[in-house]
Amino acid sequence: MNYSKRTGILVAIDLGMVWLSVYFAFYFSYKSSIPADQVQLWLLYGAISSIVSTAFMFLFKLYNRIWQYASVGELISMTKTVAVSSLVSYLATNAISAQPVSFTIALHTAETMLLLLGGSRFVWRVFCDKFGGKRQAHGADEPKKALIVGAGSCGTLFAKELKSNEAYDTMPFAFVDDDPYKQKLQVYGLPVLGGREQIPAIVEKHGIDEVIIAMPSVSKTQITDIINICKQTKARLKIIPHLQEIIAGKTTLNQVRDVQVEDLLGRDPIKTDLDGIANYVEDKIVLVTGAGGSIGSELCRQIAPFRPRKLLLLGHGENSIYTIEMEMRRLAPELELETVIADVQDRTRLEEMFSQHRPQVVFHAAAHKHVPLMERNPSEAVKNNVFGTKNVAECADQFQAERFVLISTDKAVNPTSVMGTTKRIAEMFIQSLDKQSQTKFVAVRFGNVLGSRGSVIPRFKEQIQRGGPVTVTHPEMVRYFMTIPEAVQLVIQAGAFAKGGEVFILDMGAPVKIYDLAADLIRLSGFEPNVDINIEFTGMREGEKLYEELLTNEEGITSTMHDRIFIGKPMNINRTELEFEIRKLERVLGKGQQEIREVLKHLVPTYSNVS
Repeated sequence: MNYSKRTGILVAIDLGMVWLSVYFAFYFSYKSSIPADQVQLWLLYGAISSIVSTAFMFLFKLYNRIWQYASVGELISMTKTVAVSSLVSYLATNAISAQPVSFTIALHTAETMLLLLGGSRFVWRVFCDKFGGKRQAHGADEPKKALIVGAGSCGTLFAKELKSNEAYDTMPFAFVDDDPYKQKLQVYGLPVLGGREQIPAIVEKHGIDEVIIAMPSVSKTQITDIINICKQTKARLKIIPHLQEIIAGKTTLNQVRDVQVEDLLGRDPIKTDLDGIANYVEDKIVLVTGAGGSIGSELCRQIAPFRPRKLLLLGHGENSIYTIEMEMRRLAPELELETVIADVQDRTRLEEMFSQHRPQVVFHAAAHKHVPLMERNPSEAVKNNVFGTKNVAECADQFQAERFVLISTDKAVNPTSVMGTTKRIAEMFIQSLDKQSQTKFVAVRFGNVLGSRGSVIPRFKEQIQRGGPVTVTHPEMVRYFMTIPEAVQLVIQAGAFAKGGEVFILDMGAPVKIYDLAADLIRLSGFEPNVDINIEFTGMREGEKLYEELLTNEEGITSTMHDRIFIGKPMNINRTELEFEIRKLERVLGKGQQEIREVLKHLVPTYSNVS
């Protein structure tokens, strides 16, 4: 129904209610039929009340409101309209008529008008809530039961949305809330059955299908605590986005999503020193190598808001570079971008690029990182991770870049893999180069990042989608985890602290057992581990170890101004000796794997996987 037709019908109904209100006021005032000498006054008062009330209904925009969603605000507006229009009608009638309307009749008219006009609208709202929204189907189409965690404003708004929106196949059943004053009461017609500790019992007793966490403003630590309680149930977990995402416009209140592994880390948002970052990035030419990879592409996204003069996206794979270029042109159309297809092993190409663009800040993220693959192809790990880093670092020194930040890994500490050993050599090389260069060379070391290409999470998700089994190498294997945006934000922040030669270590929180991670992912997907989907152990792969470390024995640790970033004491590395050993490494590249491993062992004595 269009606006004009809807308004016409409402005006006609309201006019009828106004006339009834005036009639009842006269009728009950005289306790019988209206006396003949009062009929003319009744008709005059009714006509004036109709005109004045309709005018004020339009003036207060009551015909512009959707009464299906009426609340206290609409009730107040209706009360104002009735009060003002009744007073004006009473005064106008008495000014025109020789026979005045009694104040009692005017008061009864106002009371009845408020009852009929306001009451009819709220009856309509109750009807819509009860019958006009989503109808509960039966049998196979019966909606899922949802338990909402949090009976605050967000939870109640979401419950209302679930009730009224037919797009959802879920109906709210009850709330849980830790506030003792809300427990055993009802909110929006739904009972508050207890606090978070009662969630498993409530789910079991009432056959809850989904648990929806509607607490977007609480800390991630509290969210993780609630998720850990919910994991004890078979209900599917969902969460309303964080309040910051809603305020920033990245998502809306109604875009409920499945709980993800990232929510289990329980770390509050990172606090960034924006001024410190802006000082070394703003209006600078910034180069990101490996810009098409997981870390490199996120670096590009997070660097863009700091307004670099130009952002250079360097990568070997044309498709991945094209993808991040298109994304950056959409996200930051005003930013000057330059895409560079180049291999970091090609020194001539790198010198050409550095000479042309003169980058002032370099983030070196290009690397081979897959541990078992590099075990089987050690020469490629050496070429990319050692000589590729050497080429980029020496070009940064030659063309006087201000800062060089190497993305390293916890696998470089007491390495048991070729990949970790090559990253350790890369760290050692930039530390030795820093001593004689005007460029500030630093490395940033962190553990696994959730969701990066080739990491365990996407593989687990793929296995779950196929119905299992989910494969874990060893029941006791643990790893440090961090989200990609978290890691990159800290990498950029660490660059602001660079004085030269440091290895920055990121606080990764508590290590996570891989078996627990697999089990959590299965539960978050709505299945029971080892019941619906099995977890199988395949044995440790070549180059892997049960746990990772963030510091070598020689490195002490000191704090920085950031509570999540620490500094490993710079190593005393002889540049000449290191260069000699690296040349030996270059000579054995064309030979067998054993020769390469022996030279790696000589370069990094803590490398312990020599076969």
